[in-house]
Amino acid sequence: MISTLKENTAIILPENGLEEKLKQAEKENRKLIIKLGFDPTAPDLHLGHAVLLKKLKQFQELGHQVVIVVGSFTARIGDPTGKNKARKPLSAEDVSHNAQTYINQLSKVIDVEKTKIVFNSDWLDKLSFPEVIQLMSKVTVAQLMHRNDFNKRFTENTPIAMHELVYPILQGFDSVQIKCDIEMGGTDQLFNCTMGRQLQEAHLMPAQIVMCMPLLKGLDGKEKMSKSLNNIIGLTDEPNEMFGKTMSIPDSLIDEFIDLASDFSDEEKRGLQLKLQNGENPMNIKKLIAKNIICQYHDKAAAELAESFFSSQFQSKNHEEKVYEPVSLNSLSHTGNLITLVELCSKLKNDLSKSSVRRMIHSGGIRINHIKITDPDKEIELFPQTKIKIGKRDFFELI
Repeated sequence: MISTLKENTAIILPENGLEEKLKQAEKENRKLIIKLGFDPTAPDLHLGHAVLLKKLKQFQELGHQVVIVVGSFTARIGDPTGKNKARKPLSAEDVSHNAQTYINQLSKVIDVEKTKIVFNSDWLDKLSFPEVIQLMSKVTVAQLMHRNDFNKRFTENTPIAMHELVYPILQGFDSVQIKCDIEMGGTDQLFNCTMGRQLQEAHLMPAQIVMCMPLLKGLDGKEKMSKSLNNIIGLTDEPNEMFGKTMSIPDSLIDEFIDLASDFSDEEKRGLQLKLQNGENPMNIKKLIAKNIICQYHDKAAAELAESFFSSQFQSKNHEEKVYEPVSLNSLSHTGNLITLVELCSKLKNDLSKSSVRRMIHSGGIRINHIKITDPDKEIELFPQTKIKIGKRDFFELI
C-alpha cells in the first residue's frame, strides 16, 4: 500500500510523514483528509492535472476522504505564476463558470460522489480585517522570500505586489479550515503547501504532510503542460485530437508519458521502455500510449477508431486523401468575402489565442489550398471548396 501511494511522487515532506499519518489514522480509526486545491483560472483539466487526480484516486480507493478546495476567493486575487509577474485576477463570474467546469471534469478520474468539494470563499470572505492582520502576523517576510519567484523578483528589483505575498498564506489557511492531513500539489506548489503546515502548527493543530507530484511536460517537450501555453491534452478532448496530440510529442517525452500519463501496469511500463531502449520505432510506442490515454478518458472502441483515423489522415502523403471538416461560409459570421488569415484561423480554431495563431502562421503551419502562407494579415478570399490546413491535425473545407 505504501509503495503504491509513493509511486511517481517527487517530494514527500517530511520524508516519513506518509507512514506516520497512515498509522495515526488507523490508530484513531478515521479517514485521512486529503486536500487538493484548484484555482479555476482556466476551464479545462488536462493530463497534467490527472497526474494529481490519479494519486487522489488511490487514497480514495483506500477509503480516505478527498477534499477538493476550489479557490473561489483566491482566484479573484491571482496567484503568482512563477514567471516573474502576477497572474491576472478573475471576475466572480469567470470563477463560477470555470469552477463548475472543473467539477464536471473531475469525474473523468476520481469518484465525485465520494469527494467533498468546498469553496474557500466560504471562510475567507468572512474574515474581518483584524482577523486578516492576525493571520498575517503568523508569517514573516523572510519566510515568504524563500519562495523562489519572490526571491528572484526581489533580487532583480521586479515589483511584487502585497496581495501576491498574501496568497500563499491564504492557501495555507485553507488547510487549517478543513483540518487537512495531506496536501497534494505539483512540485511548483511546494512552498504554498508547506505554508499550510506552518499555519496549522501556529493554530496548535497537527501539521499536514505535503506530497508533490512531478509536473508533466506539455506537447512542446519543454514547459509544463499548461492551458496558457497551448501545449495540453485536455481530459475532454475528442479521441482523434487526443491521439494526434500524443503522436506529436517529442520522443524525449515518451518515458515521462508512460510513467505519468498512462495507466499501464508496472510490468507493461517497463516492457515498453525496454523496447524503446532496444531500438523500437518511437512512433509504435506513441500509438500504444495514445490508445491507452483514450481508453482512460473515453473507451477502447474510441481508441481503435482514433488509431484508424490517424493512419488514414496523417500517415497518407496525398493531400486529396485527407478528411476535411466541412465549414459553412455563413458560420464564419463575416461581412464580405475577404478576411485576414489570422481572423480566419481564429474563427476555425476558437480554442487557440490569436497570438498562438500568429506564431503558427509565422512558423509555416498554415496552408490555404495546399499553399503555405506566413503573413497573418494576408487577406483571404472566402469561397466554397477552399481548403485550410491548420497545424498538423486540423483540416477544414469551406462549403
